Amino acid sequence: MKKQTIKEIFTRFQEKNPHPETELVYINPYTLLVAVVLSAQATDKGVNKATADLFAYVQTPGQMLDLGLEGLKNHIKTINFFNTKAKNILALSEILVRDYKGEVPSDRKALESLPGVGRKTANVVLNVVFGQETMAVDTHIFRVCNRTGLAVGKTPLAVELALDAVTPKPYRQHAHHWLVLHGRYVCVARKPLCAGCLINDLCEYEGKESLHTV
Repeated sequence: MKKQTIKEIFTRFQEKNPHPETELVYINPYTLLVAVVLSAQATDKGVNKATADLFAYVQTPGQMLDLGLEGLKNHIKTINFFNTKAKNILALSEILVRDYKGEVPSDRKALESLPGVGRKTANVVLNVVFGQETMAVDTHIFRVCNRTGLAVGKTPLAVELALDAVTPKPYRQHAHHWLVLHGRYVCVARKPLCAGCLINDLCEYEGKESLHTV
């Protein structure tokens, strides 16, 4: 895809939504970290429903340790893989208290060393909390980037690196939010809503519908 086309894609996203934000509900860096860990193979809506009550009581790693494993499980039992996630959250909370004075580190290596925190989770935290220009490639971004031709790759990491390489500087801060939202509500998995897509004419997807009904 040409540089000018990529710039136009992000220009349109920005014009429609100048200040995109994560749809995960959080209170502080720690609660965001917990929410993102819980969101793996789960929907933001499902996570928000589970954490609404949890975050009313727990907002720090110390409070999470006080709640305990069974207490946490009781709050998140509606989320996929809640047993494993609960163990990871308790373990990372212990590490944050022990090694980081209860604070969430702003360093990628430190974040990825925490139980249950992979590259995507680290990228979300680094971007949302610390304002770093990271690309958190989830299933939505992976699909959108490959389908449109924006950043093609066979793995999430390949797409992340490709997206990082082609995204113009002015749009890097919010790029992954725009793409997540586009994939979640327009360029959906089974049948993309091409007729209502603001980048239809720029998209390289061979199976796209025309713009006649826009």
